[in-house]
Amino acid sequence: MTDRPQLVLASASPRRLALLQQIGIDPDTLMPADIDETPRKGETPRALAQRLARTKAEVARRAADRVEENIDGLVLAADTVVAVGRRILPKAETRDEAEACLQLLSGRGHRVYTGLCVSAPKDVVRQRLVETRVRFKRLSRAEIDAYLASGEWRGKAGGYAIQGLAGAFVVKLTGSYSNVVGLPLQETSALLGGLKYPVLGSWHDPARVRA
Repeated sequence: MTDRPQLVLASASPRRLALLQQIGIDPDTLMPADIDETPRKGETPRALAQRLARTKAEVARRAADRVEENIDGLVLAADTVVAVGRRILPKAETRDEAEACLQLLSGRGHRVYTGLCVSAPKDVVRQRLVETRVRFKRLSRAEIDAYLASGEWRGKAGGYAIQGLAGAFVVKLTGSYSNVVGLPLQETSALLGGLKYPVLGSWHDPARVRA
């Protein structure tokens, strides 16, 4: 068995967990950090993504350190922000919020930022910010109504999930696709690998091979 540090994922997002598992990483513990995600006055989308990721990591680190096996482990946190220019779109919780997001995104480009933060023992912190540019087709009234009826938008930054039905709206994407889903995999694996986490540890396992 490979000797490796414990990994705590500071998120309850099934999307982030599935993305990590896609590259062979299974967190030992899920420890969501419940924080206020309200943007500060004048805060840019880039700064917001970085601040929230760092705050989540700090909150989860304090909780993790109360469990002995986690003290020498790593805590991974992330936050994704969707923006049009400097305008930060909400994580849509109501139909009206989602509709406003879709109308704003229709026929234009937007940016998706994910702040990454890994907290290691001895107050070591590593951060990255990843940006992806996305352009939507011009959405018809029927497309907006159908997507709203699906409910897929609920809780999603910008009111859509690119890995779901909204993939049909994307005409151009520049950068990391997994970033738009919620966790940029290349940058995440680089951060963890730089802190001696064996990212490739399970890749040799024949059980991981799928037909």
